[in-house]
Amino acid sequence: MTSWREIEKQVPELAARVLAIMGKGKHKTMATLRKDGSPRISGTEVEFKDGEVWLGSMQGAMKALDLRRDPRVAIHSASEDPDEANPAAWSGDAKLAGRAVEITDPVARERFGLPADEDSHLFRVEVSEVVLTKVDEAGEHLVVEMWHEGTGHRVVRRK
Repeated sequence: MTSWREIEKQVPELAARVLAIMGKGKHKTMATLRKDGSPRISGTEVEFKDGEVWLGSMQGAMKALDLRRDPRVAIHSASEDPDEANPAAWSGDAKLAGRAVEITDPVARERFGLPADEDSHLFRVEVSEVVLTKVDEAGEHLVVEMWHEGTGHRVVRRK
């Protein structure tokens, strides 16, 4: 799995655009897997710090318990509606996926202002996928720019 810092080195332009979109608001939508394998959507706060992607959660929250059991996670930015008169002006939306690793080290938790005891959860995301979806400059095509671990960067244009 890959750190955010490594993605910034491999695909700096894509990483900067995704970070700009993800940085617009604090709250994101996160998908985890329930015990029975069905999806769970939760609100979450995401922070990009020290070259990593971080998630926090209240102690015992279902999303945290999901991640402890199955660390696969997907995170989606909030997305404003495109201007129908000028769809190219839409900044797009961003998502990333990977595996969440719970951080219990007291020193690491302290860096986030969290108590050393276990009254909350802190996860670092090892990223396996980054996707940015937007409309091209002419407003005619949907452009999906992506990076996947193992296959790298590519761009798909759809009419």
